[in-house]
Amino acid sequence: MSTATTPFTEKQELIARFSNALAHPLRVTILERLTRQSCCYHGDMAEDLPIAKSTLSQHLKVLKDAGLIQGEIDGPKTKYCINRPNWSLARGLLIGFFD
Repeated sequence: MSTATTPFTEKQELIARFSNALAHPLRVTILERLTRQSCCYHGDMAEDLPIAKSTLSQHLKVLKDAGLIQGEIDGPKTKYCINRPNWSLARGLLIGFFD
């Protein structure tokens, strides 16, 4: 339901937020990697992906801000994992949108 401050429903806002996070091939690559394993450290991803660590950090921030991943500081490293509840929510919303 839209409100007086926005003409968009919560569902529309969520679909847009998740879609924006998926709008770059590197972020899709990161998500594919994280869905295949329980978690991954920033440094390990930086070694495997052909981008600067700062660029990787920016992409991880977009995914985290969208709620698709979560990060946890583990000593001097940051460990990233899929945010399972939001992942399921995004899946359902996007499947429903395309149906």
